[in-house]
Amino acid sequence: MLLEGKRGLVLGVANKRSIAWGVAKAVAREGARLAITYQGERLEQTVRKLTGPMEEVLVAECDVSDDASLDGLFDRIGDEFGGLDFVVHAVAFARKEELEGQFVDTTRAGFATALDISTYSLAAVARRAAPMMEQSGGSIVTMSYLGGQRVVPHYNVMGVAKAALESSVRYLAADLGPRGIRVNAVSAGPIRTLAASGVSDLPKMLDVFKDRAPLRRNVTTDEVGDVALFLVSDLSRAVTGEVMFVDGGFHVLGI
Repeated sequence: MLLEGKRGLVLGVANKRSIAWGVAKAVAREGARLAITYQGERLEQTVRKLTGPMEEVLVAECDVSDDASLDGLFDRIGDEFGGLDFVVHAVAFARKEELEGQFVDTTRAGFATALDISTYSLAAVARRAAPMMEQSGGSIVTMSYLGGQRVVPHYNVMGVAKAALESSVRYLAADLGPRGIRVNAVSAGPIRTLAASGVSDLPKMLDVFKDRAPLRRNVTTDEVGDVALFLVSDLSRAVTGEVMFVDGGFHVLGI
């Protein structure tokens, strides 16, 4: 029970294949009391069904691009939990048309949307979470992908957003470290999630990772969840500003 008595927020659950759900299962298994968010009414029934067996879970809708929605979420968490020990930010979005063709054709509006939801929202969440963690410190974890460091076909503006996200992790780690708050990222291999379905080459990406990664297989949301569990637990109490890869070793290759 690594997280017994801990209170956490997991943002971005969509369905049972979500990376956020893999994380939520892992931290709940280790005793954390959770707040879990989804975006859009169409996901509410699915998420509430998933979280039904969990004890004392707070389920709430949250639009990370809306400051009022974020304020309402954190006010509610403050009222019901009294504070936070960790946050897992598993939110990303780009318009499907921006993931087709070339990055050079990215529209101004599409760029702004991808960077707002996928990158700026981490800072917006951290700013609200930090005062709730200051009594005993805390941990903030976000989700990245190799496309933030290398060119991945059809990842386009999401690759730029992930690069900015990883840079945000380092700046936030420097800002919040003196307050006892750690900030890290998990860079997972490709996984067939709802968010990833917009990447047209996803099936090919999965095959390439499976054939070439040192472990010769793809990774699962449960495996990503276990690494996030490590990063929000006291086992990683001296780790901050890191991007931790969970991709079967694919990132070490020169191909």
